[in-house]
Amino acid sequence: MSMLQEFKEFAMRGNVVDMAVGVVIGAAFGKIVTSLVNDVIMPPLGWITGGIDFSDMKLVIRAADNSNPAHKIPEVALAYGSFINAIIAFVIVAFAIFLLVKVLNRFYTKAAAATPPDVVLLTEIRDLLKNKQ
Repeated sequence: MSMLQEFKEFAMRGNVVDMAVGVVIGAAFGKIVTSLVNDVIMPPLGWITGGIDFSDMKLVIRAADNSNPAHKIPEVALAYGSFINAIIAFVIVAFAIFLLVKVLNRFYTKAAAATPPDVVLLTEIRDLLKNKQ
């Protein structure tokens, strides 16, 4: 078997295709959540906290020095505000996925609980035959 055939079989397995679809949908969902955090959640949160914009929060280790145009020194800072935004985005994504899985599990439980009538009948016949012997 050639390497190309092996790769084709690997790539066409159901799990690989499902994973690829999940990655694409996850990327699109990530953009939606980023917009939700930056455009919907963070402005009211900043307003509640007195106008604080988390994305601009930083701890300056060394200030920028632009006094010499020939040799500009950039600012060195820890942008912990961006980290706070990322944590909030993660919590929102995790909660949204939790809710989605919870709803899907409810559907799967209801689908599994409803046994078709013909299966019930066949089960009863099997049990009667088992007790007859």
